[in-house]
Amino acid sequence: MVKNSKPIVALFGGSFDPPHKGHQKIVLKIISILEIENLIIVPAYLNPFKTTSLASASLRLQWCQILFESIKKVKISEYEVKQKRAVRTFETVQYFNHFFQVKYLVIGADSLKEIEKWSHFKWLNSIVTWIIMEREGYICETHMLKKWKILALDIPISSTQIRTTKDVKEIDSKIKHAVLQILKGKNPMKIETRINNILEILNDKKAQEIEVFNLDKADYIAKKVVIANSLNGKHTLALFDYLKKDLKEKGDEILASDVSDDWVVADLGDILIHIMVPEYRQRYSLESFLNDLMTTQNKNLN
Repeated sequence: MVKNSKPIVALFGGSFDPPHKGHQKIVLKIISILEIENLIIVPAYLNPFKTTSLASASLRLQWCQILFESIKKVKISEYEVKQKRAVRTFETVQYFNHFFQVKYLVIGADSLKEIEKWSHFKWLNSIVTWIIMEREGYICETHMLKKWKILALDIPISSTQIRTTKDVKEIDSKIKHAVLQILKGKNPMKIETRINNILEILNDKKAQEIEVFNLDKADYIAKKVVIANSLNGKHTLALFDYLKKDLKEKGDEILASDVSDDWVVADLGDILIHIMVPEYRQRYSLESFLNDLMTTQNKNLN
């Protein structure tokens, strides 16, 4: 009998919208209890059971890289993000089985209710051991599973819960500070001056409905968020090009970006800029999320 010589790995997929210290603790615990070569973290381009995500796929990938890559045995995969579509779990397992033996699949207890409806569930169930993360309010019903381990947790693991409750500080500040370190000692300008530069460029180039959100005291990934409307797809790209060029001339720099005709996100470390066509701005209601953060921030300060 030929022995399988492929490295044994566990897969941990999810939206990570955003990743936070609860995820980080889960990763450390998985590594400590499983005999694996690597834990592969796979940020989703889009959860197959969701229609939207708060942050773009490329930014969520970058946040995961900042938060997890320094942990021994952890690898961050771009596989699902590069597909630019919702990817079913069985597809991801099949892909990684070309290079590894995917022995473990990490899921939340909330997934158990619908797991038998997953595409190719019987096949998945025959080859993996399910690592189930306990979640408050969900029963770990495992009668349909062949092999499983339950991961007892005393930490929140829901990004949705973390985004929408007073416990917003659970978003690991390491994500924010790691990016800010890139600018440390490099950009002496005050953040107010940099915001004014951004507003001047956007106003000059006919951006509309510009808003600035102050999140200085919130444990969010940026201190300031600027949102502006473009006139159309072509105008979206033009505004981004103007920002990239003119900010560099003013001594500022866009560190990362996610660019499309409909929506551009520019990351300056402590400032995020969103430029959207009006229908996207209306559809995703980013202002509602940011206003909730500001409300939570202000309550915590009182």
